[in-house]
Amino acid sequence: QVRLVESGGGLVQTGGSLRLSCAASGRSFSTYAMGWFRQAPGKEREFVAAISWSGLITYNGDSVKGRFTISRDNAKNAVYLQMNSLKPEDTAVYYCAAGTSILTTRGGDNNYWGQGTQVTVSS
Repeated sequence: QVRLVESGGGLVQTGGSLRLSCAASGRSFSTYAMGWFRQAPGKEREFVAAISWSGLITYNGDSVKGRFTISRDNAKNAVYLQMNSLKPEDTAVYYCAAGTSILTTRGGDNNYWGQGTQVTVSS
């Protein structure tokens, strides 16, 4: 069992930066691939980024490539999303997720999900 709690969301101006954190409970955190997803009002959930259990493989969604970076610290049971050059279209609730492989995690097939943290980018 893994419990995920996101933090770090907030209000930021266009061009600004935020760093989201996801704290995980459970001894098996380091065996899971981790991902970030987002959902804006009235829109489908969107893949943002994923990272393998080792941290050696990462994927980014097309809309965030070059701006967002996912990382993890298995010693701290945490995964992070550094978001730079934020745009109003990045406004959404951001969710952390844990899955059995980076490919399934990227596809949205995850075993565990957090409650989400709101990110709002003002123009």
